[in-house]
Amino acid sequence: MRAWQAQSAAEVKMTIKRGETLLLTIGIPLLLLIFFSFTSFVSLPGAKRVDFLAPGIIALCVMSTSLVSLSIATGFDRSYGVLRRLFTTPLGTRSLVVSKIVGVVVVELLQVLIVGGVAIAIGWRPHGGWAGAAICLLALLVASIAFAGIGLLLAGNLKAEVNLAAANGLYLVLLLVSGFVIPVTSFPSFMRHAVIFTPSGALASGLHNVVGSGVAFGVTNIISLVVWAVIAPLLASRAFSYE
Repeated sequence: MRAWQAQSAAEVKMTIKRGETLLLTIGIPLLLLIFFSFTSFVSLPGAKRVDFLAPGIIALCVMSTSLVSLSIATGFDRSYGVLRRLFTTPLGTRSLVVSKIVGVVVVELLQVLIVGGVAIAIGWRPHGGWAGAAICLLALLVASIAFAGIGLLLAGNLKAEVNLAAANGLYLVLLLVSGFVIPVTSFPSFMRHAVIFTPSGALASGLHNVVGSGVAFGVTNIISLVVWAVIAPLLASRAFSYE
């Protein structure tokens, strides 16, 4: 327990100190939010564009930090031999995975506050009240665990350069097909039904339902997120290689 707590604190500090990473994971979503809110480049549902965009951009922040940033940083730590040294400590693989998830969750809380604050400042009025906000925060936490599991699975098995390309490529695909900034109603019918089974699609759809439209999160969305949040970290901890 003491080793896990120490590593969790170290992960939080290292994540916060990566200024360029924080700039990208917060700056890019903010740019997307502001750009698409004030332009008609893409047709969006609803009276105000920001009402659709804000939930998706918040979900995008979680994915960019848990999947891409965590995966790339861990992959290069592994290639430089940093993780090999941790292998000689009492930490263990499962505790390492949990510690890294804790590190990104702290940063994501900051992201949600900043992006949500900017969205409200430019006119977003979320539905659902406090109950809806609590449900969405829980969904973001579960999704963060799922994305982190996927990112660590890549980082623990691929070479750093290959992992870099794979993480960014997966991020781009999920960004385009999950309904973050482009409504899934504009996709072919088979894609509309398929994206709900991805963690990004389930999260974006659920957030749009609750704070965007004021309806229930959706049972299918919940099941999809929970399954990913259980399976991905479990696979990552079992398949993770320190070198």
